Amino acid sequence: MNDTTSSPSALAGITIVDLTSVVFGPYASLILADYGATVIKVEPLQGDSTRYTGPAYQEGLSAVFLGSNRNKKSIAIDIKTPEGLEVLKRLLQEADVFMHSIRPQKLTKLGLDPATLTRHNPKLIYAALLGYGSNGAYSGMPAYDDIIQGLSGIPDLIRQQTGAVRYMPIIAADKTCGLMAAHAILAALFQRERDGRGQLIEIPMFESMVSYVLVEHFYGRHLADKDLDAGYVRVLSEWRRPYQTTDGHICMMPYTDEHWKRFFTESGHDKLAQDGRFHSISARTQNINQLYELTGSIVKRHSTAHWLQFCHEQEIPAARVNTLNELEQDPHLQSAGFFSELTDQGHRYRYTNNPIHLSNSQVPLKMPPRLGEHTREILDRLGYGPEQIDHLCEQHIVGSDRPDQTT
Repeated sequence: MNDTTSSPSALAGITIVDLTSVVFGPYASLILADYGATVIKVEPLQGDSTRYTGPAYQEGLSAVFLGSNRNKKSIAIDIKTPEGLEVLKRLLQEADVFMHSIRPQKLTKLGLDPATLTRHNPKLIYAALLGYGSNGAYSGMPAYDDIIQGLSGIPDLIRQQTGAVRYMPIIAADKTCGLMAAHAILAALFQRERDGRGQLIEIPMFESMVSYVLVEHFYGRHLADKDLDAGYVRVLSEWRRPYQTTDGHICMMPYTDEHWKRFFTESGHDKLAQDGRFHSISARTQNINQLYELTGSIVKRHSTAHWLQFCHEQEIPAARVNTLNELEQDPHLQSAGFFSELTDQGHRYRYTNNPIHLSNSQVPLKMPPRLGEHTREILDRLGYGPEQIDHLCEQHIVGSDRPDQTT
């Protein structure tokens, strides 16, 4: 059921049946599609809700959907019907990976539980993308990005730094956990190459996001015999922000002892270069608010261009602050070919490319699929005849974007 192209790809020959929606699962399968896997996005007849979120040229291809569904195929099925469920099960008999974000209780009633599916396909990687681990107290409860951000402590981090209890202005939990899901699936595929067996994987959002947050913020809690607070103080400093200049802002990061010594000395502040509060990383961490506040008072006396040149000469990491709309004009992203455009039905679409480069793997950029765009193609490959496919479409068991084709 897999496409073959003249260009090799890392995951060529891998078929992923993706029954996830919104961003968590689709971002994970996007990563796998970008590596060359054939990702079959299984959608209800009305489609993934993100198809209708944001601006669009054409209904069903809205902005949020475009962001996480390139390089995939779409089949629309009503799996609540016996015939629709049979289509999905036939798909899964030949799949390498099954991804879902449905509560396990519902899947068991449909015969889509791990035990049933792996009995028919022992090599299947069964990836359950859940809100909470199945063994925990919250198992089965609904979870969305805002909920998981709150539970994992992110609004509290922002409160400690800014005084305001807020979510991060990105879909942080969905995307972070999507990354974790992708690498978990890759690890399971790698293990299968060695032992030939599939396995069940659980990727719980809550536990995954807490793990992400606590990499640096578990901090003093690592020392179990001491009752110290969580929270990495440097990152939580209210003064950790882009530094204001006379005409804008700059991101500047003196980090080593030598960086700070050069910054103070070459900017005309020899006394601060000798100040014991700032001599070592340990001392700077203890006095981080004073350090960042003093640095800000120095930086605001000159222009952004001045400090960029200064930092270049002193070999101190620094960069200007891009607005979101300026990213497409960033010289590095332009020269690296980070953005691409496709034309579809007379409309121009702009995308980000896969940021990862594999020297022996090339995957051309393809438009996200229309709802049910590949329904007939996939049913044909599963052995359904033209009359059977027409029947399934007429009975609204499956949906097809191209009702006149059976390719």
